[in-house]
Amino acid sequence: MTKKVIEPSTRGSKTGRPIMVLFDILGRRWSMRILWELNQKSHTFNKLRRDCDNVSPSTLKLRLTELQEHNLVKHIGDEGYTLTPIGFELMDKISYLRDWADKWKTVS
Repeated sequence: MTKKVIEPSTRGSKTGRPIMVLFDILGRRWSMRILWELNQKSHTFNKLRRDCDNVSPSTLKLRLTELQEHNLVKHIGDEGYTLTPIGFELMDKISYLRDWADKWKTVS
């Protein structure tokens, strides 16, 4: 008899399905902006805060912690924060959505 593997759930995803977990993470306020900024280059905390329209320090810290827990962002000492390899891969995939959105905007 095979056991059914149940992924741990996260806020907004009772099933724990990876796609639903990802949508939950990306849907949190400031998560996409943080990933977008870090996709350009590494940022210190203060630089990232400024580039994210002066998001509150507590919110930025919380989002960075969550993104680190999900292996999308890592802290690199004095250089601050950067995307992990899987974080860069995610942003590469998201670029297809950006291209689609640009096309969609012209037809809507």
